[in-house]
Amino acid sequence: MSLDERGPAVARTFSPPLPARRPSPGPATAVVVIVPLLLTLALGLWGIRRKNSMWGDEAVTYQLAHRDLSQIWLTAREVDLVHALHYAVMHEIFALFGGGLLTLRLPSVLAMSVAAAGVGLLGLRLAGPRAGLLAGLVFSLLPQVQRYAQEGRSYAMVCALVTWATYALVVSVPHRARWRWAVYGSTMLLACLLHEFAVLALVAHGVTLIVSRVPRPVLRAWSVTAVCVVAGLLPLAIRSAGQSGQVAWIDWPGTRLLGFLVMSVVGVTCARAPLGVRGPVRLPALALPILVLPGLLLLIVSLVKPLFVDRYVLYSCIGMALLLGAWMDHFQRLQQSSRTTWIAVVAVLAALVPTSLSLRTPQSRSTDVIAIGATVREEGRPGDGLLHLSGRHRIWTAANPEDTRFLTDLALAQDPVSSNTLAGIELPAQDIAARMLEFDRIIAVRGPAGAHSSTNPQDEVKTSTLRRYFREDGTTHVTGARVTVYVRDHAPSPKAGPGSNSPGESGGVMR
Repeated sequence: MSLDERGPAVARTFSPPLPARRPSPGPATAVVVIVPLLLTLALGLWGIRRKNSMWGDEAVTYQLAHRDLSQIWLTAREVDLVHALHYAVMHEIFALFGGGLLTLRLPSVLAMSVAAAGVGLLGLRLAGPRAGLLAGLVFSLLPQVQRYAQEGRSYAMVCALVTWATYALVVSVPHRARWRWAVYGSTMLLACLLHEFAVLALVAHGVTLIVSRVPRPVLRAWSVTAVCVVAGLLPLAIRSAGQSGQVAWIDWPGTRLLGFLVMSVVGVTCARAPLGVRGPVRLPALALPILVLPGLLLLIVSLVKPLFVDRYVLYSCIGMALLLGAWMDHFQRLQQSSRTTWIAVVAVLAALVPTSLSLRTPQSRSTDVIAIGATVREEGRPGDGLLHLSGRHRIWTAANPEDTRFLTDLALAQDPVSSNTLAGIELPAQDIAARMLEFDRIIAVRGPAGAHSSTNPQDEVKTSTLRRYFREDGTTHVTGARVTVYVRDHAPSPKAGPGSNSPGESGGVMR
């Protein structure tokens, strides 16, 4: 039996993919680009101040970006080199527009809006205007996108760059012009320099081209471009590898792993549907690798050293949005009535409202350094001592110097700016104990109850001296921290435990 004799349905199964069509400027293209952009911008501006709160990672950006470029470089050489370019970019933005809370977050809002426009354009090119519009809208509404659009970190910028690099890749496949590959390579390199794990998107792109069986010249052009990107990233990767202590806090993913698995299952399910795709690069072949591979590679590495954090591969949301957008387009085409579609849309939007509201509260982040600083100011009196347990928590009270202006930092030997560090350099343990005993009242900034305790000598001596010579006079709990007032007890406690000797004695406090 010939192919024609089997009927039109079977013939359609063996038909070649539709030829790629360049999105022509017009109403459809404008809608697909502008509507997701405006929605993301509106969601980003909604509650952007989060009731004047700032969490710990943002505080690092805020403080480093206020230093001059030479100080940023000197600090990054020793710690947090992976974010050095972002700090430099934010320094210039602060210089132009002022260094306030809005300026800290607006670049992320704008970057994520540009990413949403890019997702819409990708969907338009790969599956048509309605799929593109839906993909852009889905991207805007994803909780991860809403969250990191309002954070003063590099992740939204990286997501935008990877989105447009992906679009440059799709455009480069049929046209093969060298300048297009140069645009793709330079955009990917910039994304990698902002955050090294953007290089995992490069791996996903390679898999996309292999699965799509593109011509050898195209694969060769991508390979040369990828080598150039990796070569440009290599010096940063080698140098920053010596700062692995910066990610020592990462443990094996629990709920983060569950979220990744759910997204992967949803993505694979959508890809199995007969999506209306076109062009040499099919939408599932592009979206699935960028959704699954970056996170999967981090999980594999985490078997040796935990590194999986969902925001490190935030650009995986590109794949999720494309697949959901195309699947929704397919679902709409199957429906004879739009009533079911509208009911589903309303249900999804209603389900997203609580999450969207929650993301715009201070409690949605692990810490609130502005609240911590304000509590220290309220509890402290001029002349009180200030103690950070541990020393790295000094970042929490440095956002507003006025909060600690009248307090004495008992452990500080050299401040963060002059020492080109994030949290300053502390005195030797015995000197800290001696200074503590000069004060009758100490304000201690600590992590939440049950948090992991530091084991360095300075932090151990702070704890043991407080336990032996001071008593608690009240604790205020704020998001992610406790601020405790300690008052000198001139009758030392005999139950101080290990390291409870006085500063002049040999023993635990001298370790």
